[in-house]
Amino acid sequence: MSSSPEHKRRKTADTFPIKAFPGEYKKVEIDPWKVEKLTPELKEQLVANINLCRDALIAFSATGSASGYGGHTGGAFDTVPEVVILDSFFRGCPDKFVPIFFDEAGHRVITQYMMAAIRGHLPPADLMDYRRGFCKLPGHPELGMTPGVEFSSGRLGHMWPFVNGVAMANPGKVVICLGSDGSQQEGNDAEAARLAVAKNLNVKLFIDDNDITITGPPSQYLPGYDCVKCLQGHGMNTVEADGEDLESLFVKMREAVVFDGPAGVVARRKMAPGIKGVEATTEGHDVIPASKAISYLNERGYTEAAEAIAKVEKAKCPKTTYLGSGEMGSMRTTVGEALVKILEKMTPEQRKASVMAIDSDLGSSTSLAKLQKPFPEIFCHSGIMERGNFSAAAGFGMEKGKQGIFSTFAAFLEMIISEITMARLNHSNVLCHFSHSGVDDMADNTCHFGINNMFADNGLGDDEHTRLFFPCDAAQVVSCVNAVFPMPGLRFLFTTRSKTPAILKEDGSAYYDEKYTFVPGKDDLIREGTQGYIMAYGDAMYRCLDAVETLKQEGVSVGLINKSTLNVVDEEMMQKIDKAPFLLIVEPLNTKTGLGSRFGTWLLTRGLAPKKFAVIGVHREGEGGLWEHAFHQKYDSESVAAKVRAML
Repeated sequence: MSSSPEHKRRKTADTFPIKAFPGEYKKVEIDPWKVEKLTPELKEQLVANINLCRDALIAFSATGSASGYGGHTGGAFDTVPEVVILDSFFRGCPDKFVPIFFDEAGHRVITQYMMAAIRGHLPPADLMDYRRGFCKLPGHPELGMTPGVEFSSGRLGHMWPFVNGVAMANPGKVVICLGSDGSQQEGNDAEAARLAVAKNLNVKLFIDDNDITITGPPSQYLPGYDCVKCLQGHGMNTVEADGEDLESLFVKMREAVVFDGPAGVVARRKMAPGIKGVEATTEGHDVIPASKAISYLNERGYTEAAEAIAKVEKAKCPKTTYLGSGEMGSMRTTVGEALVKILEKMTPEQRKASVMAIDSDLGSSTSLAKLQKPFPEIFCHSGIMERGNFSAAAGFGMEKGKQGIFSTFAAFLEMIISEITMARLNHSNVLCHFSHSGVDDMADNTCHFGINNMFADNGLGDDEHTRLFFPCDAAQVVSCVNAVFPMPGLRFLFTTRSKTPAILKEDGSAYYDEKYTFVPGKDDLIREGTQGYIMAYGDAMYRCLDAVETLKQEGVSVGLINKSTLNVVDEEMMQKIDKAPFLLIVEPLNTKTGLGSRFGTWLLTRGLAPKKFAVIGVHREGEGGLWEHAFHQKYDSESVAAKVRAML
């Protein structure tokens, strides 16, 4: 199949199924320096806008559920009252504001798309393509991609410090930042609060405190954490409000806006208020299930919108067959299962004395949560605090015979580079699992790409205890976990969000069977070849195997090497590569920082010289979607085969 993006763009709808949106959105103008409380007429207009926007958000975000592209409904649904009030302020006093809805919870991007449609930048019908590949509506706001989107959010809890700088660049204007009880857990926000207070920056925070993150209520897993008290402790003028009491919310938001200096309003409410079966649950954090969206819309009288969602088909990658591959399996899930089996062999006393697993609110995705129920004595359910959690794991593992276990998404590895250095200098023992590595299945798009994993290998040349592993299928993961669990030092295990198929031998049996033993630092020769070699790892492996088998049918003999230990040279395999007609490295990581960026040095310093050398990997920003990313980055099997033909 063609890996060019043009043919993948498909339009879900020609019209938006709620006819009133956005045409009946009322362009309310309020000057907060003059209007101290809502009149009945203003309240009626704002209520109408809130209801219309919330209904519209349900209608188009649910397409992500129906299509399989996912998304996040609840947070954006929650903050509609704040957004509608702020929009009226922006319209009433455009010269007194930087009129951008900066949001440090980028997964609430449907707020940005909704306002882009209201402001006339985006055709409403396009909203029905939410998160689809090549439709310019990725899972986080990205400046320059979507018409009407005015900033890139980055990762959770990263926006407020940036907004401080916007305020410095715009003295005399009010700059707002939407926040959440989840984003406020990040250490960046504590630093931002201190700077905003110290310099009396005219930054206003409006925080949705719904007491729900991915793994549950912060009030339960972080007792003592309170958004209002935290901000007040930094010296910031902060008040609490009922997020669903419009008149009271308006008064407190208005007072924050006109206050001279930084101010915050923490809006308390249940997650996804009023949505049956979703309200006050972790389900509200994710995209609303299509069935519940249909019920909601039918009850609201939007039968056409409900029918539109019911007609959305699940998206599927057009390529369904990969030569040389078997059944699909989840590498990230297998990590947790393998750890459970290892820990089961210990007594409770042994586990408590030697292991501590620390979760950063993503254990259900990284599979670390599989340890929570059977081994509560060693499981720490912590918050969205990657730097502190990793360092705590490293501190526990400082003594010989002890080790911390830490997991989060690979994109967030970039946030703990300094902490990794400190852990290394303290000879700490930490087993880290970074799931969601690479780009495959990453509808959250560029800011959530886990592509700079090699940053973890930032020690000096004499460092022998930092190892990076990226297996290619679930069976290899099991053997890898068993091998690296007892190793000392820092071990980084990478897996994909997507499932990957089992890698097969030429006779059709599993390459990584029960007889296989993972040896750190040893590369695996998956296929022998006479005309050159491809080296790959992770989800690039099965794609390359398909390319190798396809080329074989054309009479081209290409070898395939699985380099699952990323930062150790297999000297025996290097000799095999020497004098080969070509070596092509194919990887799901950043070509600037990945395996290919250092492999040439390894070859040259050994005097080795394949006749041709090239690298395929992640080299440009994403275009949204799930399976589409591999094709966009051109490490799909057809692109790999085409590159091999060009190198012959």
